[in-house]
Amino acid sequence: MATPTLAQGSLKGAGLSSQFARKPSMLTMVIFFVVLGLGLLYTAFSLKSDMDDLGTVVTTWTPFILLGVALVIALGFEFVNGFHDTANAVATVIYTHSLPPNVAVLWSGAFNFLGVLFSSGAVAFGIIALLPVELILQVGSSAGYAMIFALLIAAILWNLGTWWLGLPASSSHTLIGSIIGVGVANALMHGRDGTSGVDWSQATKIGYSLLLSPLVGFTCAALLLMALRMFVKNRALYKAPEGSAPPPIWIRGLLILTCTGVSFAHGSNDGQKGMGLIMLILVGTLPMAYALNRAMPADQSVQFAAVAQVTQQALTKAVPLPAPADSRQTLSTFIRDKQPTPELVPALAVMAGKIGDQVASYGSLSKVPAEATANVRNDMYLTSEAIRLMDKAKVGHFDADTQGKVDLFKQQIDTATRFIPLWVKIAVAIALGLGTMVGWKRIVVTVGEKIGKTHMTYAQGASAEVVAMVTIGAADMYGLPVSTTHVLSSGVAGSMVANGSGLQMRTLRNLAMAWVLTLPAAILLSGGLYWFFTQIF
Repeated sequence: MATPTLAQGSLKGAGLSSQFARKPSMLTMVIFFVVLGLGLLYTAFSLKSDMDDLGTVVTTWTPFILLGVALVIALGFEFVNGFHDTANAVATVIYTHSLPPNVAVLWSGAFNFLGVLFSSGAVAFGIIALLPVELILQVGSSAGYAMIFALLIAAILWNLGTWWLGLPASSSHTLIGSIIGVGVANALMHGRDGTSGVDWSQATKIGYSLLLSPLVGFTCAALLLMALRMFVKNRALYKAPEGSAPPPIWIRGLLILTCTGVSFAHGSNDGQKGMGLIMLILVGTLPMAYALNRAMPADQSVQFAAVAQVTQQALTKAVPLPAPADSRQTLSTFIRDKQPTPELVPALAVMAGKIGDQVASYGSLSKVPAEATANVRNDMYLTSEAIRLMDKAKVGHFDADTQGKVDLFKQQIDTATRFIPLWVKIAVAIALGLGTMVGWKRIVVTVGEKIGKTHMTYAQGASAEVVAMVTIGAADMYGLPVSTTHVLSSGVAGSMVANGSGLQMRTLRNLAMAWVLTLPAAILLSGGLYWFFTQIF
């Protein structure tokens, strides 16, 4: 039996030009601004409530002004991320006429919103781990604000530039480059080798996920399309849409399902990047409220203190060496340089004991006084990061019992410091969801019309979306910030090649150039902005 082939036809979907030209209705505009206003009010109300609950006394408005500016920039990044990446979910349903453009965008925005709300938080703190340790510990300082402003503004500028050119570049790639740029600039400004300013093991792990995602998208979408052609002989699945009529109901349902899945996965993965940075901002400006998880029950705090003391005893027994004069500095140096020393384990033991004593003396995290909060949190952060890096480098060679105690201690620390309030999730969800409603047409046209030489078929759209949905969902489970854009656009290209449809090489060259330039451009831009901001703050 002959294998169904793609019907050759015009790239421009019938009726799409007129639909793209339509301006948003008055009702859509009203809904947009009402949701935006409610989101801003809810964010301000939540901040005020958290401050009032802790009896915060306002002596100067400067930190709150900086906090407001930083939050606006962080949420602005998620907003730009929303409209920059909308095409990942909606291009296939629009170009197969499964959903009208405006309906598809609203649908995608709603599930981006839900994806953020139900995200795990693993990606958020994986992003933070890339930042220089000295800036994280002093995030409320002028250098800390310079770091936040530089990396976010650099990411926003590059995203806006590639969006203006209609290039589906990766927001994840951009943000990682911006973080690396700040780290390198900070190291150079302090007279160190630029390579010491970044956790390269973590950056390499994330870099592999970003580099492999286009290959995964291309290969898997091509294989999936070939499998469909082998086992599903329905010719309608492999034809380009005729006129503006929607596809058969079962095909339409599949395409809408994959659009929904990609939207949800994108919100779950990309929304966490903004959440992690917002938490860093909050820790720096309002440590009393956000540096420690004050919702941790008192009985769990007691258990935390006990685990810390047991861990100290186990580490002291495992490596019975004298403790260094400054245990905090020993851990900080190890985290920065990744070079273990004989003093490392004794220093870790001392810090575990100090943390246990601090928690035990206050009774619960909710009773830690304002003046001690930042120090307690910094001790916990240093200890947790040191354990993570020691585990990676196989430092210590502990027996199973000692390693189990160390792992349990790290879990307790992470519970106390790695938390995201509900209002932060909602604020990011609103920013990302509303972003999908603005400016989506440029990149949708690139994905839908300018990758392949023929009109996208139902099977091609479904293959690319299924691969994107599964890949991004799996990455979220493992805390990897993969590129939704890379997976989807590569998947479309792979499906075109598998079907013999041909590729538009000019578009592919532009995409490849954007992907190659994103990292160095973001590094240079954020590094330059960081230097500039440190001079004026």
